[in-house]
Amino acid sequence: MRFGLFTLFDFFPERQNEADYYRRTLELISQADASGIDSVWVGEEHFYSFGICPRPAVFLSAVAQRTRRIRLGTAVSLLPFDNPVRTAEDFAMLDIVSGGRVDFGVGRGLIPAHFAGFAVEPAESRARMNEALEVIAKAWTQQRFSHEGRFYRYPELSLSPKPLQRPHPPIWVGVTSPESFEHAGVTGQNVMIVPFLSGPFPRVKERVQRYRTLLREHGHDSTQVKSMFVFFLFVDPEYQTALSEAREVSGRYIKLVRNYLAAPKDAPHAVKEQFNLALQYIDRVTDEIEERAIVGTPADCRRRIEELRREFGIEHLAFYLHAGARDMDRAGRALELFSREVAPYFRE
Repeated sequence: MRFGLFTLFDFFPERQNEADYYRRTLELISQADASGIDSVWVGEEHFYSFGICPRPAVFLSAVAQRTRRIRLGTAVSLLPFDNPVRTAEDFAMLDIVSGGRVDFGVGRGLIPAHFAGFAVEPAESRARMNEALEVIAKAWTQQRFSHEGRFYRYPELSLSPKPLQRPHPPIWVGVTSPESFEHAGVTGQNVMIVPFLSGPFPRVKERVQRYRTLLREHGHDSTQVKSMFVFFLFVDPEYQTALSEAREVSGRYIKLVRNYLAAPKDAPHAVKEQFNLALQYIDRVTDEIEERAIVGTPADCRRRIEELRREFGIEHLAFYLHAGARDMDRAGRALELFSREVAPYFRE
């Protein structure tokens, strides 16, 4: 089983300082690298609308120079908001300077302020993402390429540089809706799944099973297509200490999510209903934190991870370790305790 760190750089200006946040996050990732954690996944956020990582490739370049083996992933690069050729250049360069450690996670975005800030219509987000991904794949794999599409047009070009990994860095897609799971299954894409924010676990399990069924039906090699799941982790020698921290931190995090996640004003009624249902589910995270997260002593965490592995067929599990303005020293101690007393159980 593989383990990773995950962060959306959720930011609380009344509690945090940007420079210190970046420094301490780099220190935590360096600790993870030294502790044998397999991957780190960073999100893209803009305009102080939730987080403070507008350019994941820049931050991961700093990570690449401070680490030796940990994989460097995005969760996710928001393709509708950038020029896909520039995105392809950035991550090809990162792949080279990191020694071929890039995992390229992509998504279409959810936060209305991002769409407004970049003057992109939310209704176009899926089509923009799919076309941008087509351009990036061409740029990475063809010596020369051109493209004539709905949103992007390029004359014959040669991307410089090309990524180190061949044919290109692994591509991952963030999935939440039934439609996104089905599209990933049909096309054979690696997926990133956040069960604690996506819906009741039985419903998420159905989507995961449908995704894997479609992989088989469309002839994709299940040993080559991967899934990564994201959960909160609160581990402490004392169960009540872990539970108290889980409630405090998740409460702040969910309040922040609530501030920025809403359906666009001109969205169709069905879309608004989907958002409302999602928010109702998100509002219960703190009350249901022992189900939604991994909480407790090392023994408790081992049991919970084993339950989740059986329930979802988890191969790769990433932890949102310093969300909700969590104290970074406590996050570091939790990582050390997990690496020493939980992870070895699953490595063996």
